Amino acid sequence: MVRFIFVTGGVVSSLGKGIATASIGAILKSMGYSVSLKKLDPYLNIDPGTMNPSEHGEVFVTEDGAECDLDLGHYERFTQITTTKENNITSGKIYQTLIQNERQGKYLGKTVQTIPHVTDLISQFIINNPKRSDFIICEVGGTVGDIEALPFFETIRQIRQKYKNKTMLVHLTYVPYLATSKEIKTKPTQHSVKELMSIGLAPDALLCRSSLHIGKENKRKIALFCNVEQDAVFEGLDVKSIYEIPPLYIEQNMHGVIMQHFGIEEFPIPNLEHFKNYSQKLIQVKKEKQKVTIAVIGKYTNHADSYKSICESLEHACVSLEKYAEIVWIDSEEFTHKEPTIEDLKGASCVIIPGGFGVRGIEGKIKWAKFLRENNIPTLGICLGMQVMVAEFARNVLGIADATSAEWSNTGTKIIDIIEQFEKDGKLEKRSHTTELGGTMRLGSYTTYITNKSTLAYKIYGEKCTERHRHRYEVDITYKEKFQQHGMLFSVISTDNLPEIVEITNNQFFIGVQFHPEFKSVFNKVSPLFKALIMSAL
Repeated sequence: MVRFIFVTGGVVSSLGKGIATASIGAILKSMGYSVSLKKLDPYLNIDPGTMNPSEHGEVFVTEDGAECDLDLGHYERFTQITTTKENNITSGKIYQTLIQNERQGKYLGKTVQTIPHVTDLISQFIINNPKRSDFIICEVGGTVGDIEALPFFETIRQIRQKYKNKTMLVHLTYVPYLATSKEIKTKPTQHSVKELMSIGLAPDALLCRSSLHIGKENKRKIALFCNVEQDAVFEGLDVKSIYEIPPLYIEQNMHGVIMQHFGIEEFPIPNLEHFKNYSQKLIQVKKEKQKVTIAVIGKYTNHADSYKSICESLEHACVSLEKYAEIVWIDSEEFTHKEPTIEDLKGASCVIIPGGFGVRGIEGKIKWAKFLRENNIPTLGICLGMQVMVAEFARNVLGIADATSAEWSNTGTKIIDIIEQFEKDGKLEKRSHTTELGGTMRLGSYTTYITNKSTLAYKIYGEKCTERHRHRYEVDITYKEKFQQHGMLFSVISTDNLPEIVEITNNQFFIGVQFHPEFKSVFNKVSPLFKALIMSAL
């Protein structure tokens, strides 16, 4: 019989519910249990694909092409379980299905209501367990008390009533330290639990986020006023690396409390030595100041979570080479009307030009691509970054002064444009300039084969490359020969004749990829492309 663990949050958002969920999943998986992790997002968007990364953070893409919340990236990196569209649901998807069902007459003329129709759809998503997992861990986005989240909380209440001793609720709260009075305050946690109980939910365990140890007395106080056992009050301390968190939970016997809650008397001891080893290695290289400075030239640099997977991938690559990553953020829009200089790199020894959408900041990126190419600075262009590399080369080397993308301009020579049809999973996908924006991109995992053994692409990947995509525009293959005659090699072409990787053979490391390698990097299974970038910098 499957068991359910629900992770909710209170007081404020961004406390780390995703990391907590991923950590619990990693612990249970290390004990030999099969685990499924699901994210319940209350917002009314169908998915985060059309959201501004500066507000919402990165859009993570699954193997099967679902655009999801960035927490699914944490799930994959911590548990090494490949997520799919079955691991993320939004209110938008729920209501979309609801309206479709109503229009098709599936409710037999009944008045369609939040209860039971919305909650039934949410329940179906939660309890769906095709892989027969031992545990389903569900994280609810936002905080308790959010209006849009109420149907999710009500669904959890119904599931807990139905499955009785097969559910556990872990509530994440904030325990602040007031420097003026030099006190740790438990009242926000008490009010958060009170809010939770007012909608019919009582926590079985509390995870208290704090910058300091909260101490036994505060734990006793929290347990007393929040009606939980004292050994079920856990600390979620600030740490130097998020990979320290699962072992810290084990030290507090979280696994034992979970097993006891579900009446499991005999269970394996969790083994998270790979987390400990990685964290210790990271702390050691930082102590020894063995850093590599990497510049990220982006357009969403005011919100670090916009490039969360890139940051994680850079850290993974650096630690694998006994270094740590120092990231310098460069806003490409600031260079729209000025030229980059070596001082603007702020000591960076390699550069990433990441993905993005729209025309804002593009001219600044193109100026940077020219500067990096001409100065032979190790550079990796990802998705839009590759297209910027191609456009810059076309303008300044091929002499196509008005080279552009259909995404950036209605005029000029469009060397980058929408490909109106492509194949995915044996089906022909079609799109155009008037197609709806949401979910119409080239999404998910594609495999390409590398035949030219003399290329940098082959040295990095070998004969086969399988990576995840998220883009609407493609480099026009008809310009291939002209580019290659002048030194930019189209080193990998997809099976449906679309450029996947370009590189400049005369440079030390100047490579652009149409896919997103950051989505598959794991701390103990480093992306070969990011590792190659760091090695070139070293």
